[in-house]
Amino acid sequence: MALDAATLGFLNGMAVAAGADAKPLWELSPTEARSASAGMTDLYGEGPLMQHTEEVTLEAAEGTNFTIRVHVPRTAPSAVLVYLHGGGWVLGDIDGYDTLARQLGAKSGAVVVLVNYRKAPEHPFPAPVEDAWTALQWTADNLERIAGSQVPLFVAGDSAGGNLAAVVALRARENEGPELAGQILICPATDADFSRRSFTEAENQVFLTPELMRWFWDHYVPSEAERMHSEVAPLRALSLAKLPPALVITAEHDILRDEGEAYADRLREAGVPVEHHRWPGQIHPFFSLVNVLPASAEAIDLVADRVRAGSFSPTATSTSVRHA
Repeated sequence: MALDAATLGFLNGMAVAAGADAKPLWELSPTEARSASAGMTDLYGEGPLMQHTEEVTLEAAEGTNFTIRVHVPRTAPSAVLVYLHGGGWVLGDIDGYDTLARQLGAKSGAVVVLVNYRKAPEHPFPAPVEDAWTALQWTADNLERIAGSQVPLFVAGDSAGGNLAAVVALRARENEGPELAGQILICPATDADFSRRSFTEAENQVFLTPELMRWFWDHYVPSEAERMHSEVAPLRALSLAKLPPALVITAEHDILRDEGEAYADRLREAGVPVEHHRWPGQIHPFFSLVNVLPASAEAIDLVADRVRAGSFSPTATSTSVRHA
């Protein structure tokens, strides 16, 4: 299937706005790339009003810190969702994901905790993992304060954030807590293998390209040997047994499609309940393009529905496809 019309229109508009002389992100420094991508936030508009929002500063290693933003949509929330944003561990922040978080909160009835984890290359692996873990622990310790009771706790993320969500779910298993009701992995990076078919398919060479993914990995984990670590590439974990149920969303035209689906398959083989959806006609960042692509709204509705229900439906297979 080709890219859908809305995605083609978005890509054409981005190309016109960038201009013919624009350099690809992987030819820029991290600072330049952050500046070049910052304008995307204006496309998303403002999200629904929350009953309460607060920002909390958490301590990190080496005298540094990071912030989390807690969106409480209503009285007596049904769950709490810790959300880890995408951006290749280099780009992005919670301001760029604020509209998405507000929509998830309003539609699911859950508190959404956005994590502004430290970024590479200033803070390479394991800093983002440690921040994600600290944020998850803080949330578990403060469930009653922010939600009013011991409601189900979910962890979610897209792209690099999906990677971090999978990693902290593994760490929670190893540490026997916090207890997670589920993990939601959206177009996740689960390996550092550039030879998978989805990396080479011509129709996938849009937005997130192999060159840009290598650029991200080179900043986040410069050592190729270290990329084999399970807290870098969760697909390489020895066992995925006894992990929380998973909702895995992949995009048809995404170079990370195959590794995301391989992770869903390994989870299922390990006895973990898995619901998987491959979105047709979509590119890697479609979920985060809130108020831009219709498919983003569809996927947000799906995630919100599952969080509101407190469970996933492990009847879908790794080849299932949602149609607009």
